Amino acid sequence: MEKPTHLIEFETMLLARHSLLHAPRPRAAGNLDRSAYLLLTRIRMDGPMSISQLSDAFGLDASTLNRQTAAMLRAGVVERIPDPDGGIARKFRITEEGERRLDADRSYNVQGLERVLADWTPQEVADFAAVLERFNRDIERLDGRPWPRP
Repeated sequence: MEKPTHLIEFETMLLARHSLLHAPRPRAAGNLDRSAYLLLTRIRMDGPMSISQLSDAFGLDASTLNRQTAAMLRAGVVERIPDPDGGIARKFRITEEGERRLDADRSYNVQGLERVLADWTPQEVADFAAVLERFNRDIERLDGRPWPRP
């Protein structure tokens, strides 16, 4: 590994494979797949969104989003509604079931992170969170798709 960027590439590759950081529960438990988790999180933060808005937010084509949202409709985690602003496109809104499942998965993910970070000091956790946020914001800035934050 010649440069720190090589180390970062290697470590982010490893990070993506660690199931401990995600909700690794059996499918029967009702956990969400990665795409549903991300889409529901964005819809929760922005409110109802159309396929076009989701496409802009994620940089995905409409056919991919149509497949993903169709699966989410079947799972009962979103519903289609008329545009609350009077637009022609229908929008997807998170359902109570979607809220419940998203909260359960997020809680499980946080518990996994807390196990990993159990031996870190509060300051180390806060420093890591700040650097990670900066890293993500810089990616979003270059990509032109900022993610809303609470």
